[in-house]
Amino acid sequence: MRRVVLFFLIIFLPLFLLLQSVEFNTFDKELYIKSYERYGVLKSTNRSIGELDGITKLLLRYLREGLDKEVLRPFFSDREVKHMEDVKLLFKYGFMLKNISLILSIFGIVTIVYSKDYSYFAKGMFYGIFGWWGFFILLFIVSTWDFTKYFTYFHLIFFDNDLWILNPDTDLLIQMLPEQFFIHIFRRIVLLFLGMLAIIQLIAYILMRKERDDDGGTMGY
Repeated sequence: MRRVVLFFLIIFLPLFLLLQSVEFNTFDKELYIKSYERYGVLKSTNRSIGELDGITKLLLRYLREGLDKEVLRPFFSDREVKHMEDVKLLFKYGFMLKNISLILSIFGIVTIVYSKDYSYFAKGMFYGIFGWWGFFILLFIVSTWDFTKYFTYFHLIFFDNDLWILNPDTDLLIQMLPEQFFIHIFRRIVLLFLGMLAIIQLIAYILMRKERDDDGGTMGY
């Protein structure tokens, strides 16, 4: 039983943290405002920072609160609106998966507390999480070499149409969110996620040391 609980924790606790990092960064409006100034979006869109701020708030509310797609039509083409429908559906599934991961993680943590087998679970979590480190460091490296290539793979995997292929000369959505923005937010998501993993491993390491010291103290006595 404890192996199953440990497996669930190694998979679903980091998955929850990853999705939390995605949500935290995606809905950080200030990140968008800073990117508009950094990447020359005011010039490419011919809009003021106030206008872009209002459109950004609308987009984020559409994704989080499930507003009707008609609220987007004053600013975006039919193709862009349809793509945003797909994006909203993807976020809906992401929110569901995050909540499921949280429930399973809480179940695992409660089981640990109830069993008091801290040493076993701490050791398992400490070493098991290195698999996540390896995957995301590799992903970070390869995306740095050719972000466009792997960003394209992402769209091919998660979308079953080509609505995500937009025209930077005419489509406001891609003008507001150029590739540089996605590179920046991707790096923020990964770094925050790895930082949270490091905290989990630090806690696990402290518990491992505590159990080891307690056992050593008992043996010495």
